Amino acid sequence: MINLIARAILFVAAAITSWFVAEDAANFSSYQMTVGLILVAALVAVGAFWETLADLFRSKKDSG
Repeated sequence: MINLIARAILFVAAAITSWFVAEDAANFSSYQMTVGLILVAALVAVGAFWETLADLFRSKKDSG
């Protein structure tokens, strides 16, 4: 299960990294790992603050 999640994150990270760095560059995998770690951190942050974010967007939708 973790393997599938890691593959999905690295697939998305490779797509994002390829916008900025050539895939045949020597350090592409390092950049891909960095983008992957940023994606994991973003997913953890969204998960940790899910209730706060949901309340924030819900209050903006109700007031607008």
